[in-house]
Amino acid sequence: MFKKATISEAAQIYRLIGFFAKKRLMLVRSLNYIYERIRDFWVYQEGGEVIGCCALAIVGWQDLAEIKSLAVKGKYQGKGIGSALVKKALEEAKSLGLKKVFVLTYAPEFFKKLGFKEIDKEKLPHKVWSDCLNCPEFPDCKEIALIKKL
Repeated sequence: MFKKATISEAAQIYRLIGFFAKKRLMLVRSLNYIYERIRDFWVYQEGGEVIGCCALAIVGWQDLAEIKSLAVKGKYQGKGIGSALVKKALEEAKSLGLKKVFVLTYAPEFFKKLGFKEIDKEKLPHKVWSDCLNCPEFPDCKEIALIKKL
């Protein structure tokens, strides 16, 4: 079932993101970060277990948001859960009146299939880079920036 995350799911989201962060496939998020931003998260859950998550974070401009922390447990990958989570976030962005959503990712082909277009990172507002300062890959980040107009 796809739904907005609740406080009771924060620890599961934290562990799911942490699994991929340890492999340096995404940015680590503290449990406190997740609790403070729980309203940003969508989850896919089966039998009370969080199988996948994705966050939509408004960046501080009228028309821009970021897809963050997209993760799906390994044995569930390739079943459309990640795509559906992104689509839920995009629907929410549209309902909020946002015009563009971007992502920084190591998996650009996944997002291109969902209509995102690659852009130069330098075209993103500087506020975007606040998370980057905490990343072990900074300043030599290999993530690709993509954007989708809604």
